[in-house]
Amino acid sequence: MSEARPPSRTHVLLIPSYNTGPKVYETVSAARAQWNPVWVVTDGSTDGTPERLQAMAAADPGLVVVALPHNQGKGAAVLHGLERARAAGFTHALTMDSDGQHPAALIPAFMQASQARPETMVLGRPVFDASAPLLRVRGRRVSNWWTNLETLGAGVDDSLFGFRVYPVAPLIAVMRRQPWMRRFDFDTEAVVRLAWGGVKPINIDAPVKYLSAAEGGVSHFNYVRDNLLLSWMHTRLMAEFVLRLPWLAWKRLRRLPPFQP
Repeated sequence: MSEARPPSRTHVLLIPSYNTGPKVYETVSAARAQWNPVWVVTDGSTDGTPERLQAMAAADPGLVVVALPHNQGKGAAVLHGLERARAAGFTHALTMDSDGQHPAALIPAFMQASQARPETMVLGRPVFDASAPLLRVRGRRVSNWWTNLETLGAGVDDSLFGFRVYPVAPLIAVMRRQPWMRRFDFDTEAVVRLAWGGVKPINIDAPVKYLSAAEGGVSHFNYVRDNLLLSWMHTRLMAEFVLRLPWLAWKRLRRLPPFQP
């Protein structure tokens, strides 16, 4: 742990976790080595991790663990953490998965980019290695294409990578206005709706590692269920996009530079 690092008063690191097993302890320790404070929200985990994480927090003032009694989904866990963070005075939150895929070493760089431009959302642009399942990589290209259309090319380079720094208040506002974004649809819908609200993205390269079962990797992604969820999400977003199109196009035209003959 990085005890020499003073706690940030504006930026908190938020890790939602659900039955990740021992890998979550490595993830939290790596995150604590890079940032203070770190909050973990266990989403109804039944694998014993909430108890051990709470023991870790008892010995570490820079770590807070919130154990939700029932599984509600990633987005719901993040929203719970965001609301507690806002109540504690934080303005921004970096979300990080608990399964070891996200690069803890880049936490300070992402936080610094957000601190330099707090009006933006700082998004990870995943850099895949040979461990990435080809089907997952191709699938996210489809989601990225739809996201680019739905935001009229606002500059979101990746719609699914959950290693990001969000402004807390705008994200809570868009989540509270509708009932979605509570499960795997959270990451994509968050950037689309924030972009509609005028929050500009900053994209930073970040390596992503898909861990095998032998390496302690745990995935709760279901190809059928979650791809259907994403398809329904983009259907909803496209319907709303059509209604918003005149306003979005007008905003986009206002940002264009004047014509130079």
